[in-house]
Amino acid sequence: MTQTNPTPLHTLNPLTRFSDRATDYVKYRPTYPAAAIDIILEGLAPPLQLVAADIGAGTGISSRLLAERGVHVVAIEPNSAMREVAEPSPNIEFRDGTAEGTHLSDGSVDLVTCFQAFHWFKPEPTLLEFHRILKPSGRLAVVWNIRDKKDEFTAEYSELVRIASNNHPGESRMKSEEPLLVSRHFVKVREYTFVNKHELDLTGLIGRAQSASYIPREGVAYEQLISGLQELHQRFCNQHGCVYMAYLTSVYLAEPSGV
Repeated sequence: MTQTNPTPLHTLNPLTRFSDRATDYVKYRPTYPAAAIDIILEGLAPPLQLVAADIGAGTGISSRLLAERGVHVVAIEPNSAMREVAEPSPNIEFRDGTAEGTHLSDGSVDLVTCFQAFHWFKPEPTLLEFHRILKPSGRLAVVWNIRDKKDEFTAEYSELVRIASNNHPGESRMKSEEPLLVSRHFVKVREYTFVNKHELDLTGLIGRAQSASYIPREGVAYEQLISGLQELHQRFCNQHGCVYMAYLTSVYLAEPSGV
């Protein structure tokens, strides 16, 4: 049944809800395809000249991808547990802050990125803040890895997680681009989609599920999830003991408006 008034995800304690998931997050979350980073940087100044603010940076998965290209990244992450497990990089500066209050100066960055995080933010103040910190010539990139349920394994995994989460809204609404599409603060919004696959052994598969903030850590639902994941892995794993989660990486790019 469709919810007529779905609960906004930014009301569900987003600042601390991943505190007990940081270790699983840094180990088992998927990365993003090189082509996605290519399109984010295309047409901007050379990477060595760019300063990017990666908002909701988590453990730095996306920040590292930008830093490896030579971009100087200011990784904004309010959750101290996530910041503490992040792998250090000379091109990444982790700072405490939120999407609505980054503490960055006006017009100080060439690029604002949000990977797998925008749906947890309050849309209007967040987009206003992004507009404020971007240079007029800057760019916003909002990115999600969306599980491709046309893939049989991925569809069955998603059903196990849906049941274990008791239909948590975060499981069904991981992508939320609508506020960007209607925002007066950004123009020239366009979308690009890339195929992405994540190789996982059994430990990784279980860790991937446990990295979601709405998955139980104990009890009957947890035990049923683990049993289901073990059976799923046994059916789909290759000779090396690996399965492949299928994703579509969705990249939304936009430019700051004049207002």
